[in-house]
Amino acid sequence: MSKTGHPQQDHSAPKAPVPVLAVDLDGTLLKSDMLHETFWNAASKDWSAALRAVRQLKSGKAALKRELAARSNVDVAKLPYNAEVLDYIAAWRKSGGQVALVTATDQSLADQIATHLGVFDAVFGSDGDRNLKGANKAAFLVETYGEAGFAYAGDHEADLDVWPHAARAVTVNASEALRGKVARLGVEVDHIGAPERDLKPYVKALRPHQWLKNILVFIPLLLAHQLDAISLIRALTAFVAFSLVASSVYVLNDLLDLNADRAHARKCKRPFAAGTVPIGQGTAMAGGLLGVGAVLSVALGATFLFVMVCYYAMTTAYSLYFKRRAVIDVSVLAGLYTLRIVAGGVAVGVGLSMWLLAFSVFFFFALAAVKRQAELVDNIKSGKLQPEGRGYRNDDAEVISQMALGTGYVSILVLALYMNSPDVALLYSNPPALWGICLILLFWISRIVLLTHRGEMHDDPIVFAVRDRISRLCGMMVVGFAVLGAVM
Repeated sequence: MSKTGHPQQDHSAPKAPVPVLAVDLDGTLLKSDMLHETFWNAASKDWSAALRAVRQLKSGKAALKRELAARSNVDVAKLPYNAEVLDYIAAWRKSGGQVALVTATDQSLADQIATHLGVFDAVFGSDGDRNLKGANKAAFLVETYGEAGFAYAGDHEADLDVWPHAARAVTVNASEALRGKVARLGVEVDHIGAPERDLKPYVKALRPHQWLKNILVFIPLLLAHQLDAISLIRALTAFVAFSLVASSVYVLNDLLDLNADRAHARKCKRPFAAGTVPIGQGTAMAGGLLGVGAVLSVALGATFLFVMVCYYAMTTAYSLYFKRRAVIDVSVLAGLYTLRIVAGGVAVGVGLSMWLLAFSVFFFFALAAVKRQAELVDNIKSGKLQPEGRGYRNDDAEVISQMALGTGYVSILVLALYMNSPDVALLYSNPPALWGICLILLFWISRIVLLTHRGEMHDDPIVFAVRDRISRLCGMMVVGFAVLGAVM
């Protein structure tokens, strides 16, 4: 078996044309890039320190890599390694050849990776002064092994400086254009893999299922019974703007959470953690989504744009700091849910009652607490002593459960008090029918907390509600009671 758990395959590695196979790391052995890995890892601990490290670029890229390597603690055992390259290395070693890791990544990280994999006879990385890439790598390999004294496995245009000096070129997931350039070099060539053309990982990185939360922007419009075409268009624009900005934040959050996600049974399959979407492209995605969302927000007016700026600032602060602080994290999440309702009211020009805002804060605090409770229960079941990247301990699960129940029940109490207010008599012809909503929510909140306690809850209670048949039935009954209250 390979180090990644995949069965070994008998690749057509040559018997002994050259004694050494030099293997690149970023994009070749690793389905990621250690420069981006170390930057986002450092940023997840102290974003200001990560930005200060970028100043080292004035001393060269190798100096930046050394600084980021010192400020980060990437778990090399969980990195997404390329199983096909590991199999090729195994076949080369089996034929009697040696293998060297030759990478532009800092030497300290290269040593950690080599120690973990245990398949390299030598390890060479950047040293803080020389960036071992392109022409520098070519000169180093010729100096160390001689002209045509090595085979070289790489994946990037920069490797075109190296392959002409190698006895054999090995491309990894290279495009047809790059393969054509290598073919014209006049050296023997092996090709491993092909570039991915599947868009599904990119769509998955946006977390479109999370856009369900943004339906909250329609709540003010529906509760005010303001269903004219212009209001609907403005609400829909607000929904799209929120979805794009939210996806930008989800991408940012995934980049900051790489270590924690890779240690999680399900989150390790997220595109950036699994290496199915390059981290560099994720950085560009986060900026692009934010830009388009900002343009749509401007179209809805200055006040809506201000709300979106607040939302982005809060979510960014959550990703960088608050999610690692107990209780504050769920408070911020409840605020972010409520901010969606505020944005909906601003977009369509509907005033928001204190009843709605109070219900929202308590109800979504309960859901955020359920989310944390689910993580703790999952952590306990997996035998881990401490949650990764959170401010809780395993024995906090019972307290979090009580917080979820308490705030959930308070939200229902707020709703019950609202039903006796003069506002309801103005909007609904049959207010007593609305009491059915209270009963349904009382059942639903009690049930999801119970299921979470049993370890049967998804990471996100909103996603669980969409997939759960009983939750969907409860949702339809809530809508039914609301309609009865309005038309009977």
